[in-house]
Amino acid sequence: MTAENSKKIFKNEFNLMELAGAFGDLGTLVPFILIYITILKFNPAYVFLTFGIFNIFIGYLYKTPVPVQPMKAIGGFAATHAGQVTSGMVSGAGLFSGLFWSVLAVTGMTEVVAKLIKRPIAKGIILGLGLSFILEGIKMMLQIPFLSIAGLSLYFVLQRYNKVPSIFIIMLAGIIYSVVTNPDIGLKIINIRPSLILPELNLGVFNLSEFIKGVVVLAIPQIPLTLGNGIIALVEENNELFPDRAVTTRKTAMTTGLMNLVSPFLGGVPVCHGAGGMAGHVKFGARTGGATILLGLMLVILSLFFGESLELILSMFPKSILGIIMLLAGTELAFSSYVSEMSKADFSILTLIAGLTMWNVGAALIVGVVFTYLNKNKSSESSD
Repeated sequence: MTAENSKKIFKNEFNLMELAGAFGDLGTLVPFILIYITILKFNPAYVFLTFGIFNIFIGYLYKTPVPVQPMKAIGGFAATHAGQVTSGMVSGAGLFSGLFWSVLAVTGMTEVVAKLIKRPIAKGIILGLGLSFILEGIKMMLQIPFLSIAGLSLYFVLQRYNKVPSIFIIMLAGIIYSVVTNPDIGLKIINIRPSLILPELNLGVFNLSEFIKGVVVLAIPQIPLTLGNGIIALVEENNELFPDRAVTTRKTAMTTGLMNLVSPFLGGVPVCHGAGGMAGHVKFGARTGGATILLGLMLVILSLFFGESLELILSMFPKSILGIIMLLAGTELAFSSYVSEMSKADFSILTLIAGLTMWNVGAALIVGVVFTYLNKNKSSESSD
């Protein structure tokens, strides 16, 4: 059977482990969605709706647990510069991102750029991202240490039982803690009633001034992070985990572009893919695109029928529990950077890039390309 035929007959799976894996990216998804909703005042129903639609689309298209995540550099800047960033600037940045990645995909420039990113660089970025997730997860866990210790201990106990979706039990423990320590949350949840909310097109989401500011201040600084994490590292991780369903940098750039061309006009936020998100999905059981499709369906239902209560629903997940999810996703990602055989020079580049990635992914990419080029020239001179 040819590879082409095997791809045609491959189907997404919809089972308990895929459902568990669907929640594996909550550690990054929830905090950044809250930034866009609480600080930039995006309508939570529309944010959830766009994420839901995109997750369904991506799961169907890729057949692997490729995640849909908020753009982190944009969200992070908005969080640290409250009052200086408007929702119009964010929407403008999203539209520019859509145009930028679509053009690179259509022209084939993503493949040209990807050829400059050798494997030690890609693996170094994956390791650096994994370590960053671990550190961020620990920071979140320290907010309620005893809950984190209890949740993590529970996870390791449940690991003895392969068919038990541990993430459900950990999340349930977090919800119980929230209700016990703040009974008002439980009372408000009980009183939630479904109410259909239909989306509207946002044709006037920003003006020219906001678009220009969004491009300069938000979109351009995001490009290296999207290239390193959402395209290069994701492709490397996906193709190693699922060689039967390999993806290309051109395809991931195209889907990144398409999503961001649509998102601003449905009231959504700038989105991308991410190696850490895939690691989270895989860590908790996902093996196909069924996980993201299931997540997408849940988000669409929540957006259409519980849009006015989404902030309350999100508040039920303590940061310490989200930190556990992020910590475990980080370990999965860091382990996936392992290479059994590597030259000393390549290993040096990998470790350097990992360290730089923890500081700045863009800088890591640039330094990695320069070091690889210099090392290649040095090897050529030695052979001469």
